[in-house]
Amino acid sequence: MEQALNPGLERAIGVAGGITAFARALKLSSHSVVQQWRINRVPAEHCPSIEGMTGVRCEELRPDVNWAVLRGAPVQEGGVAPGCGTSKEVTHG
Repeated sequence: MEQALNPGLERAIGVAGGITAFARALKLSSHSVVQQWRINRVPAEHCPSIEGMTGVRCEELRPDVNWAVLRGAPVQEGGVAPGCGTSKEVTHG
């Protein structure tokens, strides 16, 4: 039985220039680590780095995690925190 791919992960790999370049940019030991993420799932602790590097949002990579709590914003319908734009968005507190 073939497992469905994570479209967010696949898009991030493409933006990074391929699975090997993606793994190197994340300082992983091998591209096989990313291959395992395709089979299982992306570890949540890597999602912020991936978002910063590729612009693919944490919510796309791991929709099961409540990213609004980590972003410090209330959750809107659909599970996305308001004001959470691309990784290029900067807020000053």
